[in-house]
Amino acid sequence: MERFQWDDGNRDKNWLKHGVSIAESEQVFFNDPVLGELESQIWDEPRFYAFGQTDEGRRLAIIYTIRQNMIRVISARDMSRKERRAYDDA
Repeated sequence: MERFQWDDGNRDKNWLKHGVSIAESEQVFFNDPVLGELESQIWDEPRFYAFGQTDEGRRLAIIYTIRQNMIRVISARDMSRKERRAYDDA
């Protein structure tokens, strides 16, 4: 991937709803995340997840898609208990 692409609505939503900054979201991708694809037929493009940590050790779950060689973050929030277990086991 070449860079990140940010939608104004998602950028603000992640901060206001979950307290996750743009910098924290991007850090996850550089700190050895666990990656996978979400299985659903309701979206018109593939969606993926990244479970990982920020530089400060905050564990985040990122939902994203890829558009024109760019990572477009859809959602960023703290991992759930189940997601933390999956991350620890990986």
